Amino acid sequence: MRLIIRYFFRTLRLILTPFMLIGEKFSTPESVARAPEEQARVDRACENLALYQFSACPFCIKVRKEMARLGLNIETRDAQHNEKHREALATGGGRVKVPCLLIRDDNGSEQWLYESDDIRAWLQQQFEPAAG
Repeated sequence: MRLIIRYFFRTLRLILTPFMLIGEKFSTPESVARAPEEQARVDRACENLALYQFSACPFCIKVRKEMARLGLNIETRDAQHNEKHREALATGGGRVKVPCLLIRDDNGSEQWLYESDDIRAWLQQQFEPAAG
């Protein structure tokens, strides 16, 4: 019975994945507009960030949409199909759970931030342009 349930959910994922990715493509918001020098500052700050994710994970999609809205060029790392990234997530973050944002300080310390809402809130706090 367990095997049947496992294959049922694998098949369901195979069927739904293309629809989720197409939906992400069509529903991703426009990026905020920044002055070139401000965008360059944001891009430099994003060099210290990496998002560990699965391509069809709905919570990862939510974070990627927020990254697109904020115009963030954050490296995405596939922890589902890339063993090196999966191992780095397990070792550094303590568990293989996505999405997870790796935040490196200039002094070399690392913070592993889990939960899509927490990641989105952190990104907004750091990169949301001032209203005006």
